[in-house]
Amino acid sequence: MSKTVAELLVETLAEIGVKQVFGIVGDALNPFTHAIEAQDAVEWVGVRHEEGAALAAAGQAKLTGRLGVCCGTTGPGANHLVAGLYEAAKDHAPVLAISGGVPSAKRGIDYLQEDSPDLLFRDVAIYTQTIASPDQAAAVIHQAIAEAYGKRGVAHISIPPDIFAAKVSTPVPSLATLRPRPEVAPAEADINEAARLIGEAKTIAVFCGAGCRGAAEELKALAERLQAPLMHTYRGKELMAYDDPHWIGGVGLIGGKPGVDAVADADLLLMLGTDYPYSEFLPKKGKVIQVDERAFALGRRTPIALGVMGSVRPALKMLLAKLEARGDRAFLDKVGRARADWDRMLDEKADPGRGGEHIHPQAVARTLSDHAQDDAIFVTDTGEVTLWAINWLRQSGRQRLTGSHNNAAVGTGLGIANGAQILNRSRQVILQVGDGGFTMLAGEFMTAVEHRLPIKVVVYDNSGWGLVHFEMEGAGLPAAKGTGFPNMDFAAYARACGGQGFTAKDPASLDETIRAFLAAPGPAILHALVDPAEIPSMPHIAPGEVWKFGIAKVKEAMGAIRSG
Repeated sequence: MSKTVAELLVETLAEIGVKQVFGIVGDALNPFTHAIEAQDAVEWVGVRHEEGAALAAAGQAKLTGRLGVCCGTTGPGANHLVAGLYEAAKDHAPVLAISGGVPSAKRGIDYLQEDSPDLLFRDVAIYTQTIASPDQAAAVIHQAIAEAYGKRGVAHISIPPDIFAAKVSTPVPSLATLRPRPEVAPAEADINEAARLIGEAKTIAVFCGAGCRGAAEELKALAERLQAPLMHTYRGKELMAYDDPHWIGGVGLIGGKPGVDAVADADLLLMLGTDYPYSEFLPKKGKVIQVDERAFALGRRTPIALGVMGSVRPALKMLLAKLEARGDRAFLDKVGRARADWDRMLDEKADPGRGGEHIHPQAVARTLSDHAQDDAIFVTDTGEVTLWAINWLRQSGRQRLTGSHNNAAVGTGLGIANGAQILNRSRQVILQVGDGGFTMLAGEFMTAVEHRLPIKVVVYDNSGWGLVHFEMEGAGLPAAKGTGFPNMDFAAYARACGGQGFTAKDPASLDETIRAFLAAPGPAILHALVDPAEIPSMPHIAPGEVWKFGIAKVKEAMGAIRSG
């Protein structure tokens, strides 16, 4: 029995396990949205901005590894998807983006909203194609989804309304192939060479990235076998519980001094499942073994002694069979003592009663961490809020952490949180976002209200672009005028939207306020007024460089005196 191209696409998405499609309705999409309404397997989730649709789809794909789907109608509707799709592209998550188009007979004559979608999507998508004939549909739909899964990225198809509504009789072929990529075992010779290099090294440190997901038990076994500390990237932090004695902490600005020093001091570094971009924190003399599924990522951030192409879990299983246990704990104990000192500093800065009339942002992050559910999903926006939210989080090992990692885009958190929450409405989703980031896509809170998504949004209000301000001061420059701005009452905004609103401005009542906020049913916003003068704890800022911040403050004060 023949069906329309729209019906074929919906049927295919349902058969491969897609549960939601995010987007905004519009003329070119009418056949598609009607086809979704005619069945029960795939849910249409209307958003308030197409970028929010792309972010929700990307958020789902990053958390699950399965295909996320978003769509936008002709011209501007599809154009708005692009910024959000970079989340999936940069974090290697499979997303299918569907765009409408002008009627086929109107192409090429500068028709209303006409553009060239294949050109527009070419940078963000690993595959982009316009379906110009219904006879193409089955093969192109298969190819697009196969590319999204096979290359872990964005695939885009543009479908004019007349093609969407046209009849087809050919099914999408080979549906069994449309699934996440399996793990890949490395070559035995590479594992043998890795074991030899490890055997020659006196001290070993292990640096774990997102590619280690699913290999927590193997990482623990490796750390115990080698008496080696385990460090992690931002994306890797969630892999183990904060209090695991081998799980030392992060590296770089989103991290701490113990991890930075361990990477620098070890005789050999194992880089597992990470393409860590900040090469200034990596060894410079090639004392590195890197394991990654992506051959093109091996050795591009720092010189390495050995590159092993393969998935982390099978690589560690093979490696553990060849490694002898070590008894010397001197290096691990040294790193552990440094970690204990760093933790004491974090605890002191997170104390709500440590002084001042303002709430310290570290106290907000730590209190949220302490009261969150054991399997909560934490979404963190980009900016200074990232430093507070991640560095002061004590994760359980069962919680998930996500955000804009390699794209590092401000304002992405609300869309990602909505996508995460709709995966499971009963699982706690907590978004931590700065005031600037929240207002970028504030309308997506209405998406949460409309679809009864009980996300908990914490807005850190320091009345400005905190990280930009901080970067300027780090260079010894006074903050520019554009770094500060006025804000709305975010709690009142939540109530106006139909959610619940809370305000935190008194350190003494912070704990009580956060408990009530997290317990509130439905979507809610906590407006946290935090100290704008707080400076993050940075492992790479030497004491001799702190003077730059002092000079910047003097320049700011002199500017205020002159303007006064």
